[in-house]
Amino acid sequence: QVQLVESGGGLVQAGGSLRLSCAASGRTFSNYAMNWFRQAPEKEREFVATVSRGGVLADYADLVKGRFTISRDNVKSTVYLQMNSLKAEDTAVYYCAASRVMDPSSAMDFWGKGTLVIVSS
Repeated sequence: QVQLVESGGGLVQAGGSLRLSCAASGRTFSNYAMNWFRQAPEKEREFVATVSRGGVLADYADLVKGRFTISRDNVKSTVYLQMNSLKAEDTAVYYCAASRVMDPSSAMDFWGKGTLVIVSS
């Protein structure tokens, strides 16, 4: 099992920034690609960003490219999502997820419970 706990969400004005963190415990963190998803009210959960096991490769949803940056610290067993130039449409619950393969379309092995981000316009 891998336990994932997100933090860093909150209320921010449009144009502002937030950094989300996801701390992992349990099995070896570096064995997993790490992902961020989000779910806005009354919408389906959607992919945001993914990072490879070693942190070298990353990929993003088109909606966040150039604004969000995913990174990880395998010593601290933590993955981050730096979110800049936030827009009202970024409002959502953000979830981190661990997967054995770096493929956001595949089933995730473990999920966190999420952290709420509200962007006021």
